[in-house]
Amino acid sequence: MEQEALHVEAVRRFSRFYTRRIGVLQEGYNGTELSLSEARIIYELARREAATASELSQELGLDPGYLSRILKGFQERGLVQRQTSDVDARRYLLSLTELGEQRFAALNARSRSDMARMLSALTPRQRRRLIDAMSEIETLLSAEPERGAPYILRPHQPGDIGWAVQKHGELYAREYGWDESFEALAAEVGARFLKEFDPKKERAWIAEKDGENVGCVFLVRQSDEVAKLRMLLVDPKARGLGLGRRLVEECIRFAGNRGYRKITLWTNDVLVTAIHIYRTLGFRLVAEERHRSFGHELIGQTWELDLTAP
Repeated sequence: MEQEALHVEAVRRFSRFYTRRIGVLQEGYNGTELSLSEARIIYELARREAATASELSQELGLDPGYLSRILKGFQERGLVQRQTSDVDARRYLLSLTELGEQRFAALNARSRSDMARMLSALTPRQRRRLIDAMSEIETLLSAEPERGAPYILRPHQPGDIGWAVQKHGELYAREYGWDESFEALAAEVGARFLKEFDPKKERAWIAEKDGENVGCVFLVRQSDEVAKLRMLLVDPKARGLGLGRRLVEECIRFAGNRGYRKITLWTNDVLVTAIHIYRTLGFRLVAEERHRSFGHELIGQTWELDLTAP
C-alpha cells in the first residue's frame, strides 16, 4: 500500500507539472477567451464535416448539459451552426461556421507555435525520449485512437499559398513529367488569389494531417454568378481518405451560400482521379481542346456545375 501511495502521488505530481507547463491553468486557453473544454470542442468539430452533440459528449466524456450550454454559447457567438440531418430529421448536426473555422485556425497555429517553442529547448535526442515517453503513457493508459477525419480543414494562413504553389510544381513534375511552366502557372494563380482576395466571395481550404499540409483547393470569383474552382491537390500521403472529394464539396457548399449560380473549372484529361470526383458530384463536361502545355500534348477540359438545378 505504501508503494501504491507513492505511485499515486508521482502521477499526481506529473499531472500538476504538465498542466502548469502547457498553460491550461490560465483563465483562457492559449491566451484566448476559450476554456480548455471549449477549445477541445472546437478542435473536434474542425476534424469533422458535422457531428451530433451526443457524439461529442460521448467521445470527450463531457456531461450533456454542460456541453449543451457551451454549444449554445458558440451558436450565439457565431462559431457553430446547427442543421437538421438529411437522414434523420430528429438529429441535429453541428459544424463550425466560417468564423469558427477562422478561430480554430488561429488557435491551432498558436498551439503549434507554443509547443515548438517548448521543444526548441531540447536536443534532438531529448525530444525523441520525450515523444517515446508520451507514447508509452498513452499505451499504458489504453488511449483510444482519435475518431473523426484524420485531417483538419482550415482557411489559408501566411505561407500556405506558397506551399500550394511549391507542392503543385513538385507533384506534377514527379507524377506527370510536367515542366516548370506549370509551376509558373500555379504561382500566377496563387499570387492573384492573394492580391485580389475577397473573403466574402472567395475561399481557400488547407488540409492538415499530423500538423503537415496535405491538401488544398481555391474557390475564386469569376463573375457575380460564376465561381471558379482552382488548385485542387491532395498529397500522396493523404490519398485514400476521401480528402479530394471533401475539398470539392466544401467549394460547392461555400458557392451555394454565397449566391453563385454556377461553378466552373479547367483541367486536363490525364487527371482522372480529380475528374472522377467532379463527375460524381454533378459537374458536366462542356468543352474540350487539344493544346501543348507544360512540355506535353494534352487535352484540356472545362467542367461546370449548375447550382440552381434541383
